[in-house]
Amino acid sequence: MHVSWSRVVASKSSGQSASIKCPLCKTDNFSIISGFDGTCFQRHYVDQDFRNRFTFSKAHKYRLQCYYSEPGILNDIFDVSRFWKSRKYRQSNRWLQSWLKRELQALMQEEDVDIVVHHIHGVIESFWTRIEHTRVLLKKSAEAYWQDNFRIAITEAAKPFLLARTDRFVNELELFLASGLNIEAYDAVYMQRLGWNTSGSITTNPVQQVVPFLHIFDVGSDQDE
Repeated sequence: MHVSWSRVVASKSSGQSASIKCPLCKTDNFSIISGFDGTCFQRHYVDQDFRNRFTFSKAHKYRLQCYYSEPGILNDIFDVSRFWKSRKYRQSNRWLQSWLKRELQALMQEEDVDIVVHHIHGVIESFWTRIEHTRVLLKKSAEAYWQDNFRIAITEAAKPFLLARTDRFVNELELFLASGLNIEAYDAVYMQRLGWNTSGSITTNPVQQVVPFLHIFDVGSDQDE
């Protein structure tokens, strides 16, 4: 039904458009996700040529390659447990949405990830609010409890889109939050620890050989054949 709606709107528009405006939230979207069954989903592109327009930047390649590096290499620099004990989550992180967008673009190998970013960011913000309200009621702290529940909440929100990379994504998210740094500073620390060129030059594990792990079906191509 969603795909049919997009085609009707597109057919009434003058000229070919790469995006379509949602009648509810009034935002432009380059693709429509439907048919999610807990394991996979269908993605329909408003402009079928759009899917080939997204080009990985050096930053995208660097972030994707981080997921093939040894986990925990920054644990001695950014103390995640201290982040929870000191309740640093109460400090607003103005770089979080930008970090999420780049991370999801790299992992999903898609440019149009705004809906997923909005979803995961909303889960994070709601969780911070829930912690504060519950702390007032219980009048006690339970850092391990909140951290475990945070990881569960983010895992449930991200797994439909990231599948096999979800656990590592949650780890990377906690590291970024615990760092308290902006994206540029965080990248510099990360690449220095990996021994990579901080200018963005990456020489290991060519991204071009990475096989996408998401089960995504383009319903448009199936129906047009």
